[in-house]
Amino acid sequence: MSTNPARPPFGAALCRLDDLPSPGSKGFVFRQGDALFAGFVLREGNGVKGFVDHCPHAGWPMASGPDRYLTRDKKFILCAGHGALFQKTDGLCVSGPCFGEHLEDWPVEVVRGVIRTG
Repeated sequence: MSTNPARPPFGAALCRLDDLPSPGSKGFVFRQGDALFAGFVLREGNGVKGFVDHCPHAGWPMASGPDRYLTRDKKFILCAGHGALFQKTDGLCVSGPCFGEHLEDWPVEVVRGVIRTG
């Protein structure tokens, strides 16, 4: 787990579950001084999964635009920089230059209809 001081603390509210389509994705950016933390959340039904917004191959952000982390068919996470595809369940790269690597987990959970850091 990251020791980034900008990483939000356990239990921090991100958004309401109803504000995120299913399937869908939403990105979040936090700053503290010079430190920056970026993560994104995926929703499937009532389940959510979070990842750090950082390509394991190149180190850049994953999305091509605001909240655009999924392929058009919403089956995979897409790195817009080089087209790598990642499984939504565990962040495993299944296609592209980082094949076999994983996105870093960002624990999140739904508590009373609100997505919070876990």
